[in-house]
Amino acid sequence: MTHHILVVDDDPHIRDLLAFALGKAGMTVAEAADGEAALASVAAAMPDLMILDITMPRLDGLEVCRRLRAGGGPGAALPILFLSSRDDEIDRIVGIEIGGDDYVVKPFSPREVVARVGAILKRGVPAPPPLLAPTIRHGRLTLDTDAWEARVGDAAVATTATEFQMLALLASLPTKVFSRDAIIDRLHGPGFAITDRTIDSHVRNLRAKFAAAGLDELIETRSGVGYRIGRCG
Repeated sequence: MTHHILVVDDDPHIRDLLAFALGKAGMTVAEAADGEAALASVAAAMPDLMILDITMPRLDGLEVCRRLRAGGGPGAALPILFLSSRDDEIDRIVGIEIGGDDYVVKPFSPREVVARVGAILKRGVPAPPPLLAPTIRHGRLTLDTDAWEARVGDAAVATTATEFQMLALLASLPTKVFSRDAIIDRLHGPGFAITDRTIDSHVRNLRAKFAAAGLDELIETRSGVGYRIGRCG
């Protein structure tokens, strides 16, 4: 299957570089030069993934992500890979917290971007995660791994592909405490370049989403060890 990728950056050189690399990898690419054009492009033809620069004039990448996640439509689950400058670590963390799936720091290797895009798309394939039951129930939490849907009681909670994978991993083994490295290995594969702080940001994002749905005990922190699923009562 050919994947459709939307590249959003105000620098035409970066757009051309990524379009070439992604096209060489067998993907089709659309481009947008600013945030407003990105939202219009998503509304016209939903991509499989968006590569989104954080720092842009008029409407920055963080605000584009917020609007998509808050809209309730297909864009609420659109995989997003942020492009970030070296000196805006706070923005990178915020990007993960508001629903980004991963980030790449500029200057970057086009091959790294293609690899990360492939990893995110692989996680987002609508099929049950390996070794997980079609339905996982833990307290008031229900995960449908066929539909990639999370529910608290009868209320659906929107999650990104990465968030759902992480939650399914924890809920599938409710007595196990997972280190951050173990979570990274399960979600991305051994040796994948992602930081512990990114995992922490995903956990904070999940806690906030499910607290809003009335579930305050979603994920427990075991100091110095990692995370496990909470009681979800």
